[in-house]
Amino acid sequence: MMGMKGEHLPAQIKTVWRTKALIDGAIWLAITIFLLVAWRLWHWPWWPAAITGAAAILHAGIHLVLIPYRYQFWRYLITPTAVYLRSGYIFRSEKAVPISRIQNVTLESGPIMQWQGLQEVQVQTASTTDSIAGVTQDVAAALRDRIMQLAQEARDEG
Repeated sequence: MMGMKGEHLPAQIKTVWRTKALIDGAIWLAITIFLLVAWRLWHWPWWPAAITGAAAILHAGIHLVLIPYRYQFWRYLITPTAVYLRSGYIFRSEKAVPISRIQNVTLESGPIMQWQGLQEVQVQTASTTDSIAGVTQDVAAALRDRIMQLAQEARDEG
């Protein structure tokens, strides 16, 4: 995929990632509050609350700070021979899923993704499932149809 531009994810994915980071942070914060209450009422040690409080801040903070980086370097490309997925710059991940190995393409969308009008495109082979993190519903349907058409053509040729 080196030298290939690829497609960006839509900007709405940043809102999805922000929302997920804040929800994760809220869960950590709820655990921290429970541990603080347990410390006051039942004389539990204070340090678990301190650790989960720090985890709440660090987890949400790191994820929120990394969203522009994550968005900038996430790309996908569909060719007649493979589905290419690329993410990261410092910790780079480049995957090529051969079209001939694809068995199924699934579209998934949880409540946060639905709120933003996005779907995740999961490309399944016999041994792995890779995904395009989130694209608009129209693009997701077009990608599913295109990938399955290419996979069928590859099977027909082989």
